[in-house]
Formats: sequence, structure tokens, C-alpha cells
Amino acid sequence: MGLRFTTGIERLDRELDGGIQGGSLVALAAPPASQSERLLYELATQQRTLYVTTERTTDAVETALHDAADPGRVRVHEVGGSDPLDDLLEMVSALAEGTFVVVDPAAPLERNADYRAGLSELRSRLREKGSVAVFHCVDGRTVPDGRDVTEYMADVIFDLSVDLHRDRLRTRLTVPKCRRGDAPCDALKLDFSPRITVDNSRDIA
Repeated sequence: MGLRFTTGIERLDRELDGGIQGGSLVALAAPPASQSERLLYELATQQRTLYVTTERTTDAVETALHDAADPGRVRVHEVGGSDPLDDLLEMVSALAEGTFVVVDPAAPLERNADYRAGLSELRSRLREKGSVAVFHCVDGRTVPDGRDVTEYMADVIFDLSVDLHRDRLRTRLTVPKCRRGDAPCDALKLDFSPRITVDNSRDIA
């Protein structure tokens, strides 16, 4: 079955036959007004991780990681300039095998003119390393043209949604795409306090 990476959420790991399979590209799609960063931190702090920030500073991300959880073996690096995708490819090439990668957010890379070719190269390097990369795909008012490419190339898509139910906010996670195996059929209602768990209580109308 190969190396699997835990999500930190026990039920989600079970639904994914033990976690995210090594060599996978994952897209985490979420509205900007959601707890998606908390989910990224949960994923990152479970294992040896390279956290690539494309918009915030390294200090800002490190502070957020410390506030959310024990950062453990997470290293944070900024990419920017004219070709952040090329910077990311160089970082992944230098990684130890079995390293987890978070890219937060994906939008600056998705604006690259050679994005499709660069993403194909990234997927090849992930497979060689047995690693996983999670792209944080923020579905705001302006979505880059490369977003369709990200979602098509992704092996797994996590879709986070937020709605108001009986005067309380609900956050739900679905897995609409899982290229290597069966995607979970049910939405998972997430509870973010204090650690992320699945709320198994039933909604009563």
C-alpha cells in the first residue's frame, strides 16, 4: 500500500484507508472566511513538514503554528519573486524522502504562465520522494485561471464549506475526488475546539 500520511483526524484517516497516500498532490479548497488554516496546521504538525508560504511572512506562519499546536518538525520557508513555482520545485528536489509539503496559498503559483508543466514536474518529484503536497486553494472573489489545472491534476480534493445552522456555524469537509481509492461518501462535520475532531452529533431540524 505504501507510505501513508496522517491527517490528524482519526475518522478521515479511516475513510482514506489509513491517510493520504505518498506521492499524492492534494488540493484543500475553502472559502477565505473559514478555518482552513487551522486544518493546514493540523496536517502540518502531524509529521515532518516543509510549510511553504507564498504570501505571509515566515514569522507570521511560525507564530500561527505555535499558537495552534506544537509545531514539531515543521520548517517554514517563503517563496516569492517572479517564479515562486520554480522555487518550490527546487525545495522539493532537496527534500528528504517522505516529507510532507504545504503550499499556502496556491494562488501565486496558479498565476504562472507555465503552471501546467510545473505542476506535472512537481507531481513527478513527489512520487520519486514518496512525499505529499497540499495546496491551499482559497475560493475567494478572484480565483486564478490555474485553479482548474490544480483541481484536475490533484489526486485528492478536500472541500471545506461553512454554513449557518440554527444560529451556529457549521464547518463540513467533503472529499469529492480521490484518484487512488474510493472517496468518502459522507460529509464530515468538524469541531475545531480545541483540536480538530469529527462531530458525530445529528442535526435536528
